[in-house]
Amino acid sequence: MSDDTRGLGLAPATASDYRELARRRLPRHLFDYLDGAAYDELTAAENQQALRRLRLRQRVMRDVSRLNLSTRVLGQDIALPLILAPLGLAGAMARRAEVQAARAAEQAGVAFCESTVSICSIEEVRAATTAPFWYQLYVMRDRGYTRELLARAQAAGCPVLVLTVDLAVMGARYRDTRNGMAGGLTLGGKLAKAWDLLSHPHWLLDVAIRGQPLMFGNLTTAVPDARSLPAFKAWVDSQFDPRVTWNDLAWVRENWQGKILLKGILDVDDARQAASLGADGLVVSNHGGRQLDSVAASADALPRIVDAVGDRLEVLMDGGVRSGLDVVKALALGARACMLGRAWGYAVAARGEAGVAHMLSVMRSEMTVAMALCGVTDVAALDRETLLHAGDDPDATA
Repeated sequence: MSDDTRGLGLAPATASDYRELARRRLPRHLFDYLDGAAYDELTAAENQQALRRLRLRQRVMRDVSRLNLSTRVLGQDIALPLILAPLGLAGAMARRAEVQAARAAEQAGVAFCESTVSICSIEEVRAATTAPFWYQLYVMRDRGYTRELLARAQAAGCPVLVLTVDLAVMGARYRDTRNGMAGGLTLGGKLAKAWDLLSHPHWLLDVAIRGQPLMFGNLTTAVPDARSLPAFKAWVDSQFDPRVTWNDLAWVRENWQGKILLKGILDVDDARQAASLGADGLVVSNHGGRQLDSVAASADALPRIVDAVGDRLEVLMDGGVRSGLDVVKALALGARACMLGRAWGYAVAARGEAGVAHMLSVMRSEMTVAMALCGVTDVAALDRETLLHAGDDPDATA
């Protein structure tokens, strides 16, 4: 790899390196959309800090010559406890980014989840891959169109439906407001945005011209002008349904034959409700801090939810995961697997499919080292005894 990450002539080695490459290569409004979060972005930062505060318990003189990093999530065997999370507008970050990421995930033996608001359609991803991928959905006002999307996902062989439940209303993402992501710029702002686009000729040619990024593949029959971000925002505003309740889960179940995973659970009572209504799993998630700021970090909410419902359904986590060490920590707290969002977004924006493949390879290596030096040979054996909290007696477990 010849990519220069920080002007030091170094190849990218971490998610932070890929973030820097993505910042350089993307027009500002797209990087801010990928990188930003709600309000003061406190929760987005705390997601990472909560994982960083956790300390691994190093153990020695154990036979760690053979390690098993594979697991089974919602009936699907995966080589690493990772799922590439649904990432809206990913195809605006790199040419046909969802296809590139799905291919990299298939190569690495991990799961990929297609977003409702992706650029590449369900059918395009299906045609480009052989492994089954997951599908993410919002319960929208137009139930007929929602039913159509479910039918398309089932026809594509998607085994898992990821139902996002924390978008009753859209959080305020001030970076998007300032840079006019959905319009509303002054003349000066429009000129600045035009200059920004011209300052990124590689993105203009490869993505904007060749990649046709503003054609929302799953929404072409729903959005009047699928190439217009303001039109897309107007459709989203009209379709996200604040009236959705737990009763609607039964409607989803009637129209979906596979597994159902609820994404966006932070509260123990909500987790218990999900379990009682027959969800197959849930994702402890605050939407990457992109919805309500100042809520709990995912890693802080995870143990209580695992303790409450982990014996009844599968619990995954997303939010702040940037390394294989983060994955080991989350699994030690009780998660079955982790979802990666921004991490693969940075990688695909920086280097396309090769970037996502490399990022997953790095995470595998990091997990291997962490597990070996903690004396754990199987991801299924990771538990809270693998952790220490900063300041604790080294002989005390978390």
